Amino acid sequence: MFRLHKAPLVSLLQVMACSCMVFGQVHRDERPVIGAEIFIEPGQTRAEIDGWFRTLKESGMPLTRIRMFERYMKDSAGNWDFQLFDWAFESGERHGIKIYGNLFPDTPFDDVGGFKFPRTDQHLAEIADYIERTVTHFRRYRSLYGWVPVNEPGVGGKLDQHPFTERRFSEWKATHQPATYDANGFEHFDFAQEKFLLHHNSWFLGWLTNEIHRHDPGRPVHVNNHDLFRNVAEYDFPAWREFLTSLGGSAHASWHFGYFKPSQYALAVDANSEIIRSGAGTIPWLMTELQGGNNTYSGYDPLCPTPEEIAQWLWVTTAGESKGSIFWCLNPRLSGIEAGEWALLDFQDRPTDRMRSASAVAKAIDDHGDFFAKARVLESGVNLLYIRESMWVEKKLLNGIQDDHNVARQPGAGMKSLLAYHEALMQGGMQSNIQEIGEFDFSKANYKGSVVILPHQIAIPGRYRQSIKDFVNKGGQLIVDGLTGFYDENAITVMRDFPFADVFGGEIKEFRFRKESFRYGMHQQADSLDATGWMGLILPGPAAQTIASEGDGILGVKTAFGTGEVIWIPTLLGLGARIADDLKPLGLFLENTVKIPETSVRFAGHHPGMLLKTMQNGNDLGTVLVNKGTSVTQVRLEGLDKERKGKVIFKNKGGKVDGSWISVDPEETIVVLWQ
Repeated sequence: MFRLHKAPLVSLLQVMACSCMVFGQVHRDERPVIGAEIFIEPGQTRAEIDGWFRTLKESGMPLTRIRMFERYMKDSAGNWDFQLFDWAFESGERHGIKIYGNLFPDTPFDDVGGFKFPRTDQHLAEIADYIERTVTHFRRYRSLYGWVPVNEPGVGGKLDQHPFTERRFSEWKATHQPATYDANGFEHFDFAQEKFLLHHNSWFLGWLTNEIHRHDPGRPVHVNNHDLFRNVAEYDFPAWREFLTSLGGSAHASWHFGYFKPSQYALAVDANSEIIRSGAGTIPWLMTELQGGNNTYSGYDPLCPTPEEIAQWLWVTTAGESKGSIFWCLNPRLSGIEAGEWALLDFQDRPTDRMRSASAVAKAIDDHGDFFAKARVLESGVNLLYIRESMWVEKKLLNGIQDDHNVARQPGAGMKSLLAYHEALMQGGMQSNIQEIGEFDFSKANYKGSVVILPHQIAIPGRYRQSIKDFVNKGGQLIVDGLTGFYDENAITVMRDFPFADVFGGEIKEFRFRKESFRYGMHQQADSLDATGWMGLILPGPAAQTIASEGDGILGVKTAFGTGEVIWIPTLLGLGARIADDLKPLGLFLENTVKIPETSVRFAGHHPGMLLKTMQNGNDLGTVLVNKGTSVTQVRLEGLDKERKGKVIFKNKGGKVDGSWISVDPEETIVVLWQ
């Protein structure tokens, strides 16, 4: 176990006092700020570095992050020279720019993201020495805002093979070794590697934070996870809240959005933001890295963001309660992997149209800082839950099989199902939270007006069974899709003695796999829905009402349970809609099914390609609308009081507001305050 040093209150107050206007990342009630990372490397001059800080100031972007490379501070003989980075911190003080120092212990020149595992005990001691020397040297600067202990934790499920991790894994297994057989006598997988990796990421982050606070008590500590849609099962966000000041993330279209088409990138940023917002809980969050410019050879899907996309991403994160966003990066590094890539500035250090777009968003936020400082998401009560163990089981049982013909049998099918529901709701203007099931609050006395959707979450751990039943019994609405609940946390199927038979309204007779996507008809909906993969046949219970069938087979039921209800559709509708690239039928089903408050702001109708985010500060509302379609779209907002007057505070094309009607040009972002 690691032990965190508690900083004296005076130290924290001193940090807050020197933070000037940039301390929204400590307090949830401060205005968001926009910034960009300045990349420091040997060969740069003091004048060049100072010019980049001046550019940030002139652009209204008072926050930066710097990678504090040990290899650029310490030579092969062990001598330390901090001058290159001193120039940066001095320029930060000169121009009023606050700096997140991203710790980067010695690593090979071609390492893009940094290592996540100490190699040996000696290596761990060397990391501690690097932290002590770096933190004690730079803590004196007023421009230092906080520390990032490691860049982008998360390794895609693969454990390190060096002695340090191997020993710790063995020690962990000695005290956490699960039984080979479950209570019923069935042999099962132990998922030891997955559980240890979850533990290791929290331990290493906590250890690094502890080392920082030994030398700089009370300084804010922030971390940015990455590739969330694939790596999120490695992150125990509630545990991180115990030692982090704020939570963040990297959301690079080129690296992290492989589940999305380019036209969905704004939606991807939104889903990414919702996962981080839930993970942060009561601490603030900010988007630590957004793609600022062109990537040439790095990344999986090269692109150069447009100025319109820059605005979309910034406003979407801001509307998700982010306390800021930082671009990777301001200036292009000139050597190594990513050389000449990702920058907001051109090679003559002049602002590009992307930089000017970011600056315009920063100005609009600053001009209306009183609203955005304390604005919160206007929630609809709809919660999309993913389950960590479901992701583990999905990957384990595929056992390396690569089924290129069936998306349902590929890793990520559960997450893609969730994202389909998120998009279908969004096209109706309906807000939805995205949470790991352990982050959802099951302790309330009443869940009337609350909706939980479990989209193809194939494994439900036994510890959540009673919580799910209590949620429905206390008035909640539960919508269940696909093979949700097929396994327990040990990948043992529970279909022979289904633990949810009473609340779901029946049992499964069998699942039948169909190689081709198929149509799924709802009794109360004219348009059939797209489905894929498995079709579940239900043996209904006495309280179940059939809502979908095919011949004599019952495919969907609705069941009252306590004061709530369950809609159970054991067929992959979310993933089917995503494959068909037609979310409208699924959206209409949700519009007619999901019970949300009348005060929830939404579209009057279904608008593919449109995004709507709504915030509330006191009696005032703010809406962010993004049009990813190819033509001008006119939408009418429902849920607004007739007395409210809309004031446009940002638009980058010809959008207009007329009462509750809003016209949005293709690729436009328009932001409206309703007072």
